[in-house]
Amino acid sequence: MPLLEITTSRKVTATVSLEEPTANLVNQYAAFTRVAADDVVNKALEYVFTKDKDFQKYIGAPNDSKPIHPLRIKRNGEDRPKGTPGRKPATSVPAQTAIPTAHAAVK
Repeated sequence: MPLLEITTSRKVTATVSLEEPTANLVNQYAAFTRVAADDVVNKALEYVFTKDKDFQKYIGAPNDSKPIHPLRIKRNGEDRPKGTPGRKPATSVPAQTAIPTAHAAVK
């Protein structure tokens, strides 16, 4: 029986780097539980956060600490702050003009 009970919920996309053996174990656990690897990572982190009593005290107290390297969260159209410009469409590059070449007379 799996240690984690995994259900789906609203998600954001974040970029993380894992050590290769850890990534392989995540994939194996996902196969074992028959869920997406993203859900395994999410539930494993939730589990650790709820079990770490010192962390629970830390998040319950006022603090202004910032992570050294925060998660890089990719925003989709719904999550993007209002007034932030999106990507501009690419402009077309004019085609090069053909340079006339001199033709040698054939004898």
